[in-house]
Amino acid sequence: MAKNIQAIRGMHDVLPGESAQWQFLETRVRDVLNRYGYEEIRMPIVEFTELFKRSIGEVTDIVEKEMYTFDDRNGDSLTLRPEGTAGCVRAAMENGLLHNQTQRLWYQGPMFRHERPQKGRYRQFHQVGVETFGLAGPDIDAELILLSARLWRELGVQGLQLQLNSLGTLQERKTYRAVLIDYFSAHADQLDEDSQRRLHSNPLRILDSKNPKMAELVAQAPSLNDHLGDQSRAHFEALCGRLDECGVEYILNPRLVRGLDYYSLTVFEWVTDELGAQGTVCAGGRYDGLVEQLGGRATPAVGFAMGLERLLAVMQAQDALPQTARADAYLVLMGEKAERAGLALAERLRDALPGLRLLTHCGGGGFKAQFKRADRSGARVALILGEDELARGQISIKYLREELPQENMAIDDLAQHLAARVQIQESSK
Repeated sequence: MAKNIQAIRGMHDVLPGESAQWQFLETRVRDVLNRYGYEEIRMPIVEFTELFKRSIGEVTDIVEKEMYTFDDRNGDSLTLRPEGTAGCVRAAMENGLLHNQTQRLWYQGPMFRHERPQKGRYRQFHQVGVETFGLAGPDIDAELILLSARLWRELGVQGLQLQLNSLGTLQERKTYRAVLIDYFSAHADQLDEDSQRRLHSNPLRILDSKNPKMAELVAQAPSLNDHLGDQSRAHFEALCGRLDECGVEYILNPRLVRGLDYYSLTVFEWVTDELGAQGTVCAGGRYDGLVEQLGGRATPAVGFAMGLERLLAVMQAQDALPQTARADAYLVLMGEKAERAGLALAERLRDALPGLRLLTHCGGGGFKAQFKRADRSGARVALILGEDELARGQISIKYLREELPQENMAIDDLAQHLAARVQIQESSK
């Protein structure tokens, strides 16, 4: 017997019982973004490899070790997107969205990185990304952080900690980079293998090391804040001031550097201690040089991305996800005439109550079997239509989750009764 084909390691199915939780999260995210005036953009999953090499940086872990890259039939090197910002910038440039315009955009979908799967880190993972273009001041930085803070409140997520830092300008980082190389070179014998590899290519990433044996060495490293210019300081102080005025709590973390080369000035992360080592739920910052780096005009830009798997894990840990059922009502049908009439009745109910989740029994079976299915569906009521009820123009309602007596009523009154007694979700717009 042939061996069953299984999912690729680190890539998971979202099963029916879980998909309702994903839909709840995605709907809330979409609602908050719409309320702030952000518009959705959808980009391809596959891009030319050069896009990520030029944007993320060739000496980053993502480009060096984690991308799914292949040559197509034309010999072009293509890559499954490991993140969304580069593709969003490419799409905005290619479609003329950045010429004398400001943009507030968002997207969602799968990203791909070939790394060691563990809790909160997968090879196919899903992100919501938010990107803004053409706005240079700290006010838009603050708006993005306020937007994310509002989202946590809307989702009922507790205990996320906001960490902030400024990376300064490219020139300020170059100066700091030289200082950092000198410092770590003087302590090269204390560097682990990854840090030795990064020493001359990307020394700022050493500050983000999770190796406890290097914690003291990293803590004593020169601070980037000491190398910021007046404008960078003023931008960061103005951002902090706006957050203070809006009552957003934060922690200044001078070791927060992010893992992508395109960041400048503001960087931030929302972190939790409920996911072990993978504690970052949402992260972002400014990338004012990226558009120009990819061939466009210099354009200020700032954004963030949040991992949906990690956010769902936090919500599950905090019991912040709603209990969901497949149906509000289950239509039990007995007899051929009732089965045929039931399909038409179900359509009339869906027309009258657009948000009603109504499961119509199919496949035959007796009362007992049908009621078992009705109960497993999670429906609050079973609607019972047999040939006797049909002849009288009536239907019976049995309450499955409440201690209420079974009722009989005219079929024509059913929609009004359900609207009053069954909690029906709002239809999606």
